[in-house]
Amino acid sequence: MSNPRRSDPFGELFGDFSDRLRGDRWQPDVDVYETESEIVVRVELAGVHSRDLRVGVDGSELCISGQRAGGVAADVRHHQMEIATGPFERRLRIAVGFDRERVSAHLVDGILTIQLPKRARRSVAVERG
Repeated sequence: MSNPRRSDPFGELFGDFSDRLRGDRWQPDVDVYETESEIVVRVELAGVHSRDLRVGVDGSELCISGQRAGGVAADVRHHQMEIATGPFERRLRIAVGFDRERVSAHLVDGILTIQLPKRARRSVAVERG
């Protein structure tokens, strides 16, 4: 099966990396999945320190932002550069209701895991009029 990206000269030059750049910020890769009790968002952030991360919730939108410091001296001759550095931001709309007061985030071994506990379902009693 042929790769449709090969007809794109930038795809050949940059590979999948060009898809991760949005203006002056890069976007980390994410996985989002749902269990019975929560929505889990995993973000690949190798080389990013927790002090350089911000996680926020605005309504049903989750915002992950921060910065990855550059790791290569300026006076070197670059042969291949694929690791994004500088500021990043990723915004995700979460379609399942979750408890915004109980959101937690943990960064371990370059993976940020954000847990969004689902809101309890409410039953509304219908009264006879």
